[in-house]
Amino acid sequence: MTIAEIAKDFTELLQQGDHQGAAEKYNADDIASYEAMEGPMAVSHGKAALKQKGQWWQENHEVHGGSVEGPYVNGDQFAVRFKFDITPKATGERVTMDEVGLYTVKNGKITEERFYY
Repeated sequence: MTIAEIAKDFTELLQQGDHQGAAEKYNADDIASYEAMEGPMAVSHGKAALKQKGQWWQENHEVHGGSVEGPYVNGDQFAVRFKFDITPKATGERVTMDEVGLYTVKNGKITEERFYY
């Protein structure tokens, strides 16, 4: 598959709400994830760590709705824009999350993801 085809399929899975399926299909075993924040989940390495991070996020946020836009491809990278209406359970304050994920693809797998918000 080309990077454009991978990006399109990955993004379509996200748009369908299948974040776990997209990760299982396309994340490299040694993927690195970088969040634009400090703390224990700012940097994660490996599929298992990213799965745990995703589970933590789902358990700690109520999602009311949202959208996934893209992909926007350039070379071996593509970007996806996320907008979600969420309530973090820790605060109970409903907010709109707006972020961009930048994904790097090597050998048909996503080897790095970086989030900007």
